[in-house]
Amino acid sequence: MANKRATYSMLAFPVHLLVISIAALVLFWLIGFREGFALSSSIKMKIFNLHPLLMAKVRKSNKIYRNYEILKVMRDESLYCCFESAMIAYKAIPTPRTVVKIIHLTLHFIALVSGIFGVYAVFKFHDELKVPHMYTLHSWIGMSTIVLFGLQLILGFVTFLFPGAESATRARFSPWHVSAGVLIFFMAIVTTETGLIEKFIFQQLKRGQEALLVNFIGLLILLFGISVIVTVVLPIRRK
Repeated sequence: MANKRATYSMLAFPVHLLVISIAALVLFWLIGFREGFALSSSIKMKIFNLHPLLMAKVRKSNKIYRNYEILKVMRDESLYCCFESAMIAYKAIPTPRTVVKIIHLTLHFIALVSGIFGVYAVFKFHDELKVPHMYTLHSWIGMSTIVLFGLQLILGFVTFLFPGAESATRARFSPWHVSAGVLIFFMAIVTTETGLIEKFIFQQLKRGQEALLVNFIGLLILLFGISVIVTVVLPIRRK
């Protein structure tokens, strides 16, 4: 088992490298092209995009729209990064099974909270600008992902961490739990990619530097998604 976890840890290294690369490029994009992390001294805002609930206090302006787009991108990134860490942690961390389960559950919970706050920010922003809700493919897939993610978290807790769950039930449910997790992670990646496409279209990006950067981020996210799925589902033989 130790050799098996070590092998998974080696496979997880390029995944984490991709996460760091994506995070760095997103920060460069937001700071270099999207005016960074805006502050509003008139209403004493703190770092805007660290807390989606602050969208409730924002005025209707083009600057706020850009800030909202920054928030949405950061929300999507934090969601799938925590999701990825939770999926890989279960196989790569060399700790007792119960501890790994708790880490796995905690990371999933953080990802879910991040997603819920992000959805709240989207709906609040649309209400402020009188924009219709849930009218794009991105929003449909994103909302479906959040709902399925929540159900997966609840079922996983009841089945694998709840004291009354039977071992036979856990064994039968385990393959379905893994498969559902991979599917939901794939949906999270698709949500992020369609969000980038929306950003590309709404900002009317063409062949400039920002357009190239956004496309490159999208390609890295695709490679990241493939790497995570391969790491999770690839069978590793004992040496």
